Amino acid sequence: MENNHDIDKKFNEASKILEEPATFPAFEKVWEKIEEKLDKKEDKKRIIPVWFPYGIAASLIIGLGAFYFLNKKEVAGPAKPVITKNMVSPKINSNSKIEKINRTVKSNIEKEIQAVKPIEEPTVIAYQDVKANRKKPVDIYKKQNMGVPVALPVPKTVYDTFKEHMLEEVALLGYSNKKVQAYTSSSVSVRTENIAPGYSTQSLQGKVAGVQITSKRDKRKNNQIAGNSGNPGVPQELIERAFGLQAGKLNNSDSRIVIRGNKSISETNTALVVINGVVSNTSVLQQLPPEIIGGIRVIKGQEATALYGAQASNGVIVVTTRKLSGKEKRKLKRLQKNLVTNQQTISYNDEEYDAFVENPFELTKNQPLSTFSIDVDNASYSNVRRMINNGEKVDKNAVRIEEMINYFKYDYPQPQNNQPFSINTEYNDAPWNPDHKLLKIGLQGKNIPMDKLPNSNFVFLIDVSGSMDEANKLPLLKSSFKVLLDKLRPEDKVGIVVYAGNAGMVLSPTSAKEKEKIMQALDNLQAGGSTAGGAGIELAYKLAQENFIKNGNNRVIIATDGDFNVGVSSVSNLESLIEEKRKSGVFLTCLGFGMGNFKDNRLETLADKGNGNYAYIDNMQEANKFLGKEFAGNMYAIAKDVKIQIEFNPKLVKSYRLIGYENRKLRNEDFTNDKIDAGELGSGHTVTALYEVIPAHVNSAILPKENDLKYSKTSSSQSFGDELATIKFRYKKPDGDQSTEITEVVKNSNESFVQSSPDFRFASSVAWFGLVLRESKLIEKKDLNSIEDLAKKGKNKDEEGYRSEFIRLVESYKAIKK
Repeated sequence: MENNHDIDKKFNEASKILEEPATFPAFEKVWEKIEEKLDKKEDKKRIIPVWFPYGIAASLIIGLGAFYFLNKKEVAGPAKPVITKNMVSPKINSNSKIEKINRTVKSNIEKEIQAVKPIEEPTVIAYQDVKANRKKPVDIYKKQNMGVPVALPVPKTVYDTFKEHMLEEVALLGYSNKKVQAYTSSSVSVRTENIAPGYSTQSLQGKVAGVQITSKRDKRKNNQIAGNSGNPGVPQELIERAFGLQAGKLNNSDSRIVIRGNKSISETNTALVVINGVVSNTSVLQQLPPEIIGGIRVIKGQEATALYGAQASNGVIVVTTRKLSGKEKRKLKRLQKNLVTNQQTISYNDEEYDAFVENPFELTKNQPLSTFSIDVDNASYSNVRRMINNGEKVDKNAVRIEEMINYFKYDYPQPQNNQPFSINTEYNDAPWNPDHKLLKIGLQGKNIPMDKLPNSNFVFLIDVSGSMDEANKLPLLKSSFKVLLDKLRPEDKVGIVVYAGNAGMVLSPTSAKEKEKIMQALDNLQAGGSTAGGAGIELAYKLAQENFIKNGNNRVIIATDGDFNVGVSSVSNLESLIEEKRKSGVFLTCLGFGMGNFKDNRLETLADKGNGNYAYIDNMQEANKFLGKEFAGNMYAIAKDVKIQIEFNPKLVKSYRLIGYENRKLRNEDFTNDKIDAGELGSGHTVTALYEVIPAHVNSAILPKENDLKYSKTSSSQSFGDELATIKFRYKKPDGDQSTEITEVVKNSNESFVQSSPDFRFASSVAWFGLVLRESKLIEKKDLNSIEDLAKKGKNKDEEGYRSEFIRLVESYKAIKK
């Protein structure tokens, strides 16, 4: 019992310290019972520790406290041990230290609870029509304005979704970083319920960026995939649902659907349509009833071309259907099968070429004179090469035979007696028409050493519009201009003008010795915006005139895909503009880039009417050829307004035709008119023209019919021996206004084809290939193997490998045609 007395003594001492009564009511009775039990078990070993009852009591108190706080509505942090009032203990005086401790602990806990901030609504960069849905993921779209994120509050529906799913973190994953300045693209989705018939279009106006429909909506329902005239069709159902998609009637034809972007809006600006992963077209889309469509996504810009290639240059409309019945699937399959069977596939190529008709045969008795301007352009060949190498169908209007022939150099002698060019002729058999002959006329420009060339004043006019934002456009353009810079001398000057929505000067005329400064200005260029080409031309010529070098080489070099869509943009308006600018004495070089929306017709017009030349740059090999190896010939004119007039002898020539040069033909009276513009010849340049001749003794099936003339003299009583023709040439000096004339007589020849020169054979093979590509009606033989064999016979030395490349090109075209 000594231990019990010690315990009692300690309780009494603790009570005195706390100034509390030693015992509470009935304490003595309880203690007596405890003593009795202890006496009965005093010989037994104590198993339960003395503190065990107090531990149980403490555990109950902590549990009740935790339960109390868990019932609170406030959101708290992780649970902590909490001390609270013991509900089974006797009431203690309010002044006791124990109660003071309890109050202090409780107060601290409450302060900690109050210190926990409520969860704030999260913020995302942007959102689009997100609703709480446990079965569907939440889509979050990122939006940037000039590279600066814009923070928007999340709508309550999104917040509820986060809360409902107890989301702690949302991560947006991507494949790589992109500079916003480099390009822009967009993707727009139209929800299914917004396409269903009967849905109010007015309530959707302006909600989704991307679509514009120009016809009134037909609300009549139709559950048929095809064949029901009551079907309003997808174009009507998409009215005003996504800005940028335009659909409506073209005259009285079927509805047209196009995606508006940074290109010219034209009837050919047709979007690629993909239905359930199958490439289709708008004619199939128009026949789909809106009821079966599960969703439509509109993709534009580089995202579209990255996913679907060049065929998506006008954007993509991606359509997914709802779960279709077997009958609906079969109807949709038949629609797409008929598309292939009927060859209704739309070309997604938005390139533009001027249509022209090949030169016909002329009767020598009625028209012995033929007059044309020389053409040193070679853009057609590299452009056709690009089409064949890409496995594309060659647009026959892209084939200009004279430019294909003049892409290659020929072994002509240098001029003598201070003449700017030498004249070379050859007469032999035409390989594609038996019994016909070919007359080849070649000019060789005088080679001027680089140190003897005049100082240059170059103004680079660079298109930086949105359409130039492709790897084979602006990036290739920059690399190409660096090739040109390597050829310039310190005394040459370079200025840079750019144009997109507006035109501006980014580099004032700078000495070529400051190449790093010029290259830095080029590297800083980024694509974006519309295409104000006319304003760019105005500013570039103004800069060139302000820095004009008398007796120097003043030239504007324009680099673009030709897609002008702001200000002066039509071919006729550009022609008028450039004709006015050429009076300044500033020459012009046009460099074409890109594919898909390439506007060849505009660039050809600029070069033809602006004292210029024109090349198409499809790769760095071509850039190095035109701007590097042939720099002097392409950038320094030694003669301008060069015209050729040939008079055939009717005694020997029954009929003739000029091969190519369709857009360079002149009236006969224009030959002596110095006000009429013609082509320029550069240092070291070669120019070649071919005439197909029907000899007087040959009765050809394609000979034009003769007209009986009463008053005009149709025959000649004079004899000129073996003179086949007389050729006259007129030209001006680069800074001159008066023409000089040279005359050359061509003799008749009966040489066989095996005696022809390699140049004659090779030029003939290139012309023959061009005639096949143009689907000429004036040739009998169209065998590609014969063309290839003839080219091989004319290959000769071929130090640069360009003739070998032509042979490979013919082989590639043969593979495509199989």
